[in-house]
Parts: sequence; structure tokens; C-alpha cells
Amino acid sequence: MADESETPPLVDAHVHVFRSDMPVMPDAWTRLDYAFPTEALIALLDAHGVRHAVVSGLSIAGTYNDYTLAAVRAHPRLRGTVIVDPTATPEALRAMRDDGIVGMRLQLARHGALPDFRSVPYRRLLAQARDLGWHVHLAIEGPRLPPVMAALLESGIDVVIDHFGHPDPADPLNCAGYRAMIAAVDSGRLWIKLAAGFRLPGTEAWRTDPAGDLDAVADRVAADLLARVGPERLLWGSDTPFVGYERRVSYARVLESYRRWVPDPAVRAAIDRTALALYFS
Repeated sequence: MADESETPPLVDAHVHVFRSDMPVMPDAWTRLDYAFPTEALIALLDAHGVRHAVVSGLSIAGTYNDYTLAAVRAHPRLRGTVIVDPTATPEALRAMRDDGIVGMRLQLARHGALPDFRSVPYRRLLAQARDLGWHVHLAIEGPRLPPVMAALLESGIDVVIDHFGHPDPADPLNCAGYRAMIAAVDSGRLWIKLAAGFRLPGTEAWRTDPAGDLDAVADRVAADLLARVGPERLLWGSDTPFVGYERRVSYARVLESYRRWVPDPAVRAAIDRTALALYFS
């Protein structure tokens, strides 16, 4: 009989695909000198027994979403989130929805000035996305999370917080961003991703402390989220192919981390049900 503790997750809620020659933003935090095409993603999922995945809009590519759209069009087992700006037309958004896009990503980590999400252009964009049944896939440093999260929830759209909410690594369970995120779960429109725990030491730790402990912060935060939030509001994602950490992180390692965070197979199955309902219903 198969060991239930080794049962793979059904849904990886955070993956990337890209080409080595695709356009990137002038201020991109890194440059990619390799490709991770959809075929490589599918092979990796199959090798580990993962049935579904959600392709995340790549921050360094900005609003260039062709690679994500191609992936979800080709593979019904995939869904995707895209990066769009307020000038996107309703027709363009509907076409992406019909192709398998389920949300729009706001990749605000490492950004300077933040947009005003209560402005007319963003209110219009958020209303259009909400009417399509999309969510906002939000990535931002914890200290800057509360006002952005509040503005998004005011719009009526569902929100998925990326990377554990990027809490302050010096005091992750008591920082203002983390406390605000936990309180917002009661809105019934917010989910939190147990994704890329290796990034929690900080958005620049891959440069400033490349040999540091990758897991200590995520281990603490995951245990707290499981106890205080529960599987109905949690998702799991690998962040493959681990941009910036390719030499230290593997798919087998992130699966091992996930099983350590959520050791009970029944609870992991509940997280799978949450992901299936959010992304594939």
C-alpha cells in the first residue's frame, strides 16, 4: 500500500514558464539566461505526480503575457494569472479568461511608489476583473501589505496573498503586515499561499545572504497559518523553477518542505480541494 505521507499535491498553485529571449522590463530585478518552457513544466509535474498547476505572471516580463497564454491554451490542466495595466480593454480581459486565465497578478515587491488602487482607472480594472470571476494575485513586502490589501478588498474582488504575505523576517508572526493579513481572512475573500518559503528571509536575501538558512522563517509561519487560518484558506505553490535559487532549491525539496509544514495527508487533501475550487471550478 502506498504511503499516504508521500501522496503528491493535486495542485501546484505557483509555477512559471518562460523563454530565454523574451522581453523583460528595463528595471527587472534579474535577467534570465535559460528557458523553462511549458514542456519542461509538464514533464516536471508528471515526474512528481502533480496533476494541475497555475502559471504565474512573471514579474520581470511586465504585461507581456504571451508565454502564459500559450501554456494555458495548450494544456487544460493549467490555469494562469497575468499582469495587466488599467488600460486593458474588457474584450482583452474576457479573451484571456476564455483561454484559462483566472486572475491578475500585482507583483509589487521591490517596487518604489505604489499605484493608487482607489483611483478611477484601478477601480474600473478591479471591477472588470471581479465581474470575470478573477482574483487578484498579490505579491508585496509585508510592511506595505495592509493598505494595498485593504483597498483591494474594498473593491469586492477576491485576493490571493503570495509567499506567506512576505512577513518581516525579524518578527514574522507579530509584524503589522502579518497581523493585518490574518485579520482579513475573516472577510471570506482572501487566501494565502504557502509558496516559495525559501524567499522569506527577504526579497534581496538571494543576493545578500546566498548561503543563509532558507527554511527557518517559513517553518514558523506555516505552522502558525495552519493553526490560525486552516486549509480552507491556504494554497500551496512551488515557485518552480526557483528563479535566483536554482542551485539551492529543487522540486523534491519544496515538496519535502510542504510535507513538513503540513504533515497530515488529510489536511493537504483539504488544501487541494481549496485550490481546485478556486482555480478549476
